[in-house]
Amino acid sequence: MKKLLVLLLVASMLMAACGSPAPAPAQPAEPSDQPADQPAAASGFDALDPVVLIGADNSGVGAIAQLYGELVTEKVAAITGGQLTIDYFPNSQLGNDQELQGQMLAGDIDFVIAQTAQTVSFVPEVAIFDLPMVFAKYSAEEIDYALNASPFYDLINQAYADKNMYILHYLQGGTFRETTSNKAIRSIDDFNGLRIRTMENQNHMAFWQSLGASPTPLPWPEVYVSLQQGLVDAQENATDTNVGANFQEVQDYLIMTHHILYCNQFLINASKFDSLDPLYQEALMQAVKEAAAEIEAGLAEVDENNKQILIDGGMELIEFDESFVDEVLVKAQGVYDSIGTAIGQEYVDALLNALENAQ
Repeated sequence: MKKLLVLLLVASMLMAACGSPAPAPAQPAEPSDQPADQPAAASGFDALDPVVLIGADNSGVGAIAQLYGELVTEKVAAITGGQLTIDYFPNSQLGNDQELQGQMLAGDIDFVIAQTAQTVSFVPEVAIFDLPMVFAKYSAEEIDYALNASPFYDLINQAYADKNMYILHYLQGGTFRETTSNKAIRSIDDFNGLRIRTMENQNHMAFWQSLGASPTPLPWPEVYVSLQQGLVDAQENATDTNVGANFQEVQDYLIMTHHILYCNQFLINASKFDSLDPLYQEALMQAVKEAAAEIEAGLAEVDENNKQILIDGGMELIEFDESFVDEVLVKAQGVYDSIGTAIGQEYVDALLNALENAQ
């Protein structure tokens, strides 16, 4: 199954290369051991009214968010015998990340799969994921415990719930947003003066400024041409995005900075989730967890394959040891302090404790 999933993920990446406070979150029952492909006739779903959920993402074609949403769609229909189904709209069909999350909160759609940076304007506490390199020294398993099974999860989920959404799962495979550049970055001093395209996220921009770089927010459709014409020197993204955008055509170096975790959230409108029959809640949770486990099992291999595509396209790979991370953390301490002040130091402490306890 893992080999098949990896092949599907790689194929998707190659295809992309070509082209008032809510109540505290309910604790759903643990997903059952019944495999998703078994009939549900004896499970009680046939006695329930059919329900259709609407989900969406803002990913590129074949990106992880799309694969996740489509696999959850397939699984939840199988688990419930077609009683709970999903109409899924990937690839910005219903809007960009900000628009999609706004639609979800308004109840126009039910769930969204999105990276964490785009949620900060709705749930400020999610800025915890903007802490530079906070996950860089940890394994995928350690990160999974911290995000999905530790006291930190309960704390952060309450922050989402206060804005009428729940986080059902953080999907990640120990892979990161990395830097591509036309300037070789072999030491921390090489960041001085680097004109790097970033998302319009103040914490991300503050991080790059702390290294001496010049962060430049640009709309995504303008990034390729801006790199090609030398308006900016660099950009940062996950390897699947870098491959999908064909950045190997306009960038010389792939620099493994590991500065931000590549993490997709499964976010759902809390009122909608609470309105579902408990059997449907459990089925959705089971589908979300099963799909995540299958995808996460192949993410590291997919990341390596994407790196090789970029290298084969002419990019030079630059990697660092842990001493580089330590140097960066010293320079970025002000970003840690400002995020802790803005969202509450208890969130920073809870995440750091969860990561330490996972080891």
